[in-house]
Amino acid sequence: MRIAVPLENDSGLDAPICEHFGRAPYFALIAVKDEEAEVGIFKNPAVEHSAGMIPEMLAGYGVNKVIATRMGEKAKAFFKQFGIEVVTGVTGTLKDVIEMINRDE
Repeated sequence: MRIAVPLENDSGLDAPICEHFGRAPYFALIAVKDEEAEVGIFKNPAVEHSAGMIPEMLAGYGVNKVIATRMGEKAKAFFKQFGIEVVTGVTGTLKDVIEMINRDE
């Protein structure tokens, strides 16, 4: 499972989730395998983007799920086209997200 999370900055586990998904300056990619989570953070090359560009980019990274605070219906529809599950309503830090993932596994 590969999970993407939009972040405000690249301060590691303390990085807050970016509330504006499409304008997130960074993304975390969390690879979950056998209850172990590997995390990588990268600068969003598509801050200025056209519709569908970020879902396509994340699909190229093999992302299966996106966890965010909120997201528009149009973006959700693009993710659905790529078979990527969207979970919204999540706030806090990257560490909070990883703890949530570990509880759900």
